Amino acid sequence: MPCAGSARLFLATAAEEGCELSPSLRAAAMATGPPPPLEPVPLPVFAEEGFGDKFLRKTRENPLVPLGCLCTLGVLTYGLISFKRGNTRRSQLMMRARILAQGFTFAALLGGMVVTAMKSRQ
Repeated sequence: MPCAGSARLFLATAAEEGCELSPSLRAAAMATGPPPPLEPVPLPVFAEEGFGDKFLRKTRENPLVPLGCLCTLGVLTYGLISFKRGNTRRSQLMMRARILAQGFTFAALLGGMVVTAMKSRQ
């Protein structure tokens, strides 16, 4: 008999198929005892990461997202200043530019997610 697990598997398979086993074979298979307990697998330990560390790591992974956010903020600020000064034409132009900057930021975010997903598959 090679090992205890194969004897138990043999008994289970024979029982499923409706085969009758001799009492001596059944006794030999059951005498092997219970299977050994599983050894605990150690869990990975992760270091605590603060906001600044996480921000820098994410910025290094996908630098276009913070750049897009800064562009959006700059265009929005300039548009609001133009609106306050009464230059409605420039204000409207800046609000349209803000939409483009937000679209760029969103595309950069999606692109970064795709690249990260492709890296994790490899």
